[in-house]
Amino acid sequence: MVSPSPRLVPHLRSLLACASGALLVLGFAPFGWYWFVLIGLLGFLAALNGASPRLGFFRGWLFGVGLMGFGVFWIRISLNEFGNMDTWVAHLLTGVFVATMALFFGLVGWLVRRLDRGSARAVPVLLFPGLYLLVEWLRGWLFTGFPWLSLGYSQIDGPLGGFAPILGVYGVGLLILLSAGLLWVLLPWSGRGSGPGRVAAAAALVLIWGGGMLLKEVSWGAPSGPSFRAAVVQASIPQAMKWDPDLLVSTMEIYWDLTERNLDADLVVWPETAIPDFLHHVREVLIEPMAARAREEGTEIVLGIPVMESDTGRHFNALLSVGSREDLYAKRHLVPFGEFMPFKAWLGPLVDLFEVPMSDFSRGSAERPLLAVGDRVAGVSICYEDAFPTEVSQALPEAEFLINVSNDAWFGDSLAPHQHLEMARMRALENARYLLRATNTGISAIIDQRGRVLGTVPAFVRGDFAARVRPYAGATPYVRFGNVPTIGLATVMVLLGAGFIRRVSAGAREA
Repeated sequence: MVSPSPRLVPHLRSLLACASGALLVLGFAPFGWYWFVLIGLLGFLAALNGASPRLGFFRGWLFGVGLMGFGVFWIRISLNEFGNMDTWVAHLLTGVFVATMALFFGLVGWLVRRLDRGSARAVPVLLFPGLYLLVEWLRGWLFTGFPWLSLGYSQIDGPLGGFAPILGVYGVGLLILLSAGLLWVLLPWSGRGSGPGRVAAAAALVLIWGGGMLLKEVSWGAPSGPSFRAAVVQASIPQAMKWDPDLLVSTMEIYWDLTERNLDADLVVWPETAIPDFLHHVREVLIEPMAARAREEGTEIVLGIPVMESDTGRHFNALLSVGSREDLYAKRHLVPFGEFMPFKAWLGPLVDLFEVPMSDFSRGSAERPLLAVGDRVAGVSICYEDAFPTEVSQALPEAEFLINVSNDAWFGDSLAPHQHLEMARMRALENARYLLRATNTGISAIIDQRGRVLGTVPAFVRGDFAARVRPYAGATPYVRFGNVPTIGLATVMVLLGAGFIRRVSAGAREA
């Protein structure tokens, strides 16, 4: 067998780092091959093995370029097709975004190689999992956060998904990272484990994955009342037409036709900004007659609509509940550049590149994401908000079920709608609550308390889906403790790994 030239090996490992990041994308929706994440992480470990801190940063950055470049390049669709940017500008800005997000993974590579002073066994099972998870958690909230493609989402259908109600998406991510490290110890060419060490690694893998399978069968909530019939409607209005004022009437006719088909349901949910006009403009001619009809039929309707404050002129991306009673929730976690313009005074002319309708929303002030829906209480999130697990969990234990409305039309026919649905499924599983998801162009769905999809309205299809929904009470361990146990465990792993490495290095110097 011909070995590669020593000069070629560093370049091959850099290529391996990028390919490993790209391979991870296959673990997420719509592919769902969750075991590919293990392969990608093993490739990342191999690429980092023996590298200098500087090279570790570069290879970590390449890993991030592979993951983000293949996983979220759909961002260019919203910039080019709906933000009215020239194609080259949209691709350039998307490339800048991918390169920037990849810096987080570069930080992981640098820290691993900076702290690893030899071939210590602590690196794959302590240092690497802990550092990766801590940096992933940092990516989820720094500068408003971009938690897309967090590792735990890839395991929603795998055995490790059983840990989600206990540890949440970050805890599941830590377990898949630890599993990759344990597999690395088992590899005969890794040089990281002795015979007993490999036996312990194999036993730990069986314990983690077997435990996840058993936890999949555990029920974390208790029904709080009789089931009710709920429907989600999807009008599939093209994004290019959605905000055309001349099409408002025809848009409302489409939504009402879909709703009339489901007036026998107890609840009908419309998507984010389903009504593309301010509430005070349409209250008298649309909202009040619709609420009266809903009361007559014994139905509640929840719909997305922009709301403007008459005294301040501020406007909000809101969710309105009408029927037997009215309630309103204003979105609290806004999307940078999509719903508000950060650093507006600093960006200057760059702001003019973004021609996004309703891109100057204000942040809602509600302490918790709750919405009264008739005599029930729902935990609600609007679009991007369901990407932040602790913010969704703030609705519990009062919330008996969850609602998420979105407008994924911004991302066209891409991976994004599938990835977003996967995130919604994780929120249902973490909180042990049914989740109703209504989107403009898909994928709308009703999800049960175990994160299983009961049915969908496919992308770019006009239609509806109805199912029985069971309200639940109680709180999962994740709701009670949030990310504290996972972040604490990851921190301890890093400290233990660093301490072990120091002791090994000190012993080597004395010898």
